[in-house]
Amino acid sequence: MIQGIGASPGIAIGKTFVLPNWEWDLPEQKIDVGDLAREFERLYEGIRTSKVEIEQMKDELREVVGTEESYIFDAHLAILEDPVFMNEIQGIIQRQYKAAEVAVKEAIDHFVTMFDLLDDEYMKERALDIKDVGNRLLKHLLGAPEITLPSDTQPFILVAKELSPSQLAHLNPSHVLGIATLVGSTTSHSSIMARALGIPLVVGLDTKLEVAIETGDMLIIDGTTGIVHLEPEEELIDQYAAQQEHQREASQRLKGIVSFQPVTQDGKEIELGANISSLKELDVALASGTNGVGLFRTEFIYMDRNRLPKEEEQFEVYRNVAEKLSGRPLIIRTLDIGGDKKLDYFEHREEENPFLGYRAIRVCLDKTDLFKTQLKAILRASAFGKVKIMYPLISSVEEVQAANRVLSEAKQELEEEGRAYDRQIEVGIMIELPAAVMIANLLAGEVDFFSIGTNDLVQFTLAVDRMNDQISHLYEPFHPAVLRMLKMTVEAAKEAGIHVGVCGEMAGDLRALPIWLALDVDELSMSAHAILPIKERLLCLKQQDSRSLFQELLTCRTSLRIHEMLAAFDNGLPAGGNPDSFQAM
Repeated sequence: MIQGIGASPGIAIGKTFVLPNWEWDLPEQKIDVGDLAREFERLYEGIRTSKVEIEQMKDELREVVGTEESYIFDAHLAILEDPVFMNEIQGIIQRQYKAAEVAVKEAIDHFVTMFDLLDDEYMKERALDIKDVGNRLLKHLLGAPEITLPSDTQPFILVAKELSPSQLAHLNPSHVLGIATLVGSTTSHSSIMARALGIPLVVGLDTKLEVAIETGDMLIIDGTTGIVHLEPEEELIDQYAAQQEHQREASQRLKGIVSFQPVTQDGKEIELGANISSLKELDVALASGTNGVGLFRTEFIYMDRNRLPKEEEQFEVYRNVAEKLSGRPLIIRTLDIGGDKKLDYFEHREEENPFLGYRAIRVCLDKTDLFKTQLKAILRASAFGKVKIMYPLISSVEEVQAANRVLSEAKQELEEEGRAYDRQIEVGIMIELPAAVMIANLLAGEVDFFSIGTNDLVQFTLAVDRMNDQISHLYEPFHPAVLRMLKMTVEAAKEAGIHVGVCGEMAGDLRALPIWLALDVDELSMSAHAILPIKERLLCLKQQDSRSLFQELLTCRTSLRIHEMLAAFDNGLPAGGNPDSFQAM
């Protein structure tokens, strides 16, 4: 067994095809002074051809994975237009009299090495984009063919050191059972695309492999757990095949409850919403019977481009989502950049603790023009659906009041422009900092709703960076302190009479469902694929039983004991609900 990182869920079992690394045969001799003009022309022609090719890929991919994911290739186009990258190539040609392809290769190596040395996962991922674009340019300069995948129709598991978005764009999902890469992360462009394509993916195997994987080897990969088995025994293959079949059966069973109301056996109803960042994710959520969107991450509109999106561009996206929801609620979180989410064209100063630094609402209140542009786009979209605004990373009443002042200015400007918007639009905040929990009763007087962001709340409550391998085991959502934080937040919302939901990972965690029922939250918002499993479990529960359990959980002194009690409670439930006994929506 090899433990990698699960980056796209699902199980794949099959023979491998190992994608060879890019290798180039470059000229060693220098060029003559008289040939400089010809080399520059070759470079510019290669850039033009690469741009056309990238645009074509972007158009083709849009039909498969959706408009938002296809924006990944805007970042590739931006690299070909980046003056620093191009000046590096031109300088090598002009000063060192090297051929265009040699200059491109040296420039790629220079920037990739520089980015790889940075202790920044985002910049390491951008190094792969530079390599991808550079290799495309080299291919045209050298007249080299694309590295092709097997031409027969026998499905395979693709193995590569790293997989670029360009290479992934050329895959036929019906031929690829799964993907395993030696390097990469769950937030890389390739991981995003693999999830959109529905291909199981495991990354980060480089330091875990004791022997090399070769084409034709038998492999099992589990994109959920990150486990990989090389040349597994027949018994293990049978076990995983049974898991695959179980997943297919469960998926079919869950389709039978899409139209059923999310209500417990004793009548407690909870809205089940979706966390989305694209229209494609919204389509999956709607097919799962979502009650609305509890968290629309707007970062994708700003990322993978070379400038800030204009008001009109944002408005079109927000309006499309609102219209597709047909009156269901849409909570749009304002821009949440910083930490591990950075924009290539936005200056991010190096920080000792970026997650505690210049990010989210702090950026927006500092760059009010940027903030107001987004707020105006959201307000305009509110004329086309039940749109709500949500501010992230709030730590004080002053921040809410400052954000609302910018919102008032945005409303006033729209009034002057004669543009329609919902004058009763609701405004809420994410509760994801211990400071917000401790003053939740004060914050509740300033807003229309709370949404608990459990990911950051757990991280900050326990002072644990969950991306840090050395301490990730200390990231414990069921810590006694976390349960008390959740209780304080919900009670403050209930006392103030405002709506309270949850939009972090715990919202889609089956183990946590009795906790939300006991606390009487109004909404759970989760990834689209979690909606039906949560609904199925909800249909089997009673709120009163959950309340009794929670009172016992509050007496637990350790996380281990809380896990034991939740497991015992879960084991007392039926494996699946009987759709005939539930009510359709």
